[in-house]
Parts: sequence; structure tokens; C-alpha cells
Amino acid sequence: MNLQIDHNSPIPLHIQAEMLLRDIIKQTDYVNGKLLPNEVELAQHLKISRTTLRLAINKLVFEGLLTRKKGIGTKVVTTKFSSKSKNWLSFSQEMKNRGMEVRNFELHISWVVPEAHIAQFFAIKEDQKVLKLERLRGEADDPFVYFISYFNPSIGLTGEEDFKRPLYEILEHEYQVFADLSQEEIDAKPADKFIASKLEIGQGAPILSRKRFVYDRDGHPIEYNLGFYRAESFTYTVESRRDY
Repeated sequence: MNLQIDHNSPIPLHIQAEMLLRDIIKQTDYVNGKLLPNEVELAQHLKISRTTLRLAINKLVFEGLLTRKKGIGTKVVTTKFSSKSKNWLSFSQEMKNRGMEVRNFELHISWVVPEAHIAQFFAIKEDQKVLKLERLRGEADDPFVYFISYFNPSIGLTGEEDFKRPLYEILEHEYQVFADLSQEEIDAKPADKFIASKLEIGQGAPILSRKRFVYDRDGHPIEYNLGFYRAESFTYTVESRRDY
């Protein structure tokens, strides 16, 4: 592709740069994850300032077309993960329904004494240990969500299960526990140092935090789940019907 800007055109340079970037990111290599050219080199090639180029890049970042990773570079945003408030599905099921293959980048299992509010949710003694499952998940080479799950000891999980499998499939097939109801709280917040390192974003960058309370068919609490999503990779859709 001919990367040129017309310095004699009445169209502002940053607009021309934006138009050029829009063409670039349609190329297969970039859609598949190739990093955009280095800002310094691209600005020099186009004979524009880095500030002008950054205006164009920021516009596409704001639109959710590009994402920056500290110390790595800028690349095209992969397909957004979308979640609906109706017909709740597990993460694996939601990804599968969208033709996206789930990848576990990290998986950690431990037994911990939970915080008081989690023990209260499960109605257990505050000093009773519960199984804690942490997973960094996403697709291809793009981790975009960090999950932390705590499970009710009454389920009988041992920690020896193959948690690379869909979680609720394990609960249903091995323990006859059926997740039936999910109550959720979602808010936006800046990423702390730990989450930022996991999601490969800068500390303080915006993330979406989802707290999920999961119950079985009898109304018993079975999972307390925290999910931390890169903001540009997650859309939450609410479907409502008016009551008459």
C-alpha cells in the first residue's frame, strides 16, 4: 500500500492520516493481529509530526478500532466479546456461540479463607476454606478478561478437576450441580497494578468489573465470581420489555 499524505491538500493532515489508518487496518495482516508501524517511523515516513499522527490514532482508539498495549504497540481490536442480561450463558458458551475459541493463558487453583462477605454469601464459617479458581482468558494471543471464582464447599470440588473444561459442564456432569440463576453487578473502574499486568494494559487504564452471584436450581449459592475485562473488549447488552 502506498503510504503517502498530500501536504498540498486542503484536507487537514490528521484527517488524512486517519483515513490512511482506516485503510491500513482493513488489511488481513493487521486484522489478524499484526502491530501497526512504529509511530516514530510512520510519522517520519508521512512527513508529519507525532502529535498529528497521534490525533489520528487516538480517534480510532476512541472508536474502539485500535488498542494500545504498553511496551508492545498498537493493533486492531479483535472482535468484541458481548454479554447479554437475558438468557445467561457461561463465558465458554458465549464465546462458542460467537465463533470465538476460548484460550486459557493462566490457570491457578488454591484453597483460601475467603473474605467475610464471601463466607456470608455461602453461609459458612468465616474460617472455613473454599476453592479459589483464577483464570486469564481470551482468544488467540489476546487475553482480555481475568476471572476469580470462589466455590461453595458444599459442592465437593477437590481442586483436581480439569478446569480447562467449561466450568458449569464440570459442575453438572461430575457433581449434578446446575447453575440456574446469575445476579450481577457491573461497574467501570481503573485497573490496579495486578489486573493491569494480567490484561497487558497500563495501571489506571479503564476496565469493566463484573461481580456475579451464581445459584443452583434450589436457590443455593454455588459460585462467587469476579471478572475484570479490558474495556475495549467487552460490551454488555441489556434487553428490557415495558410493563403495561
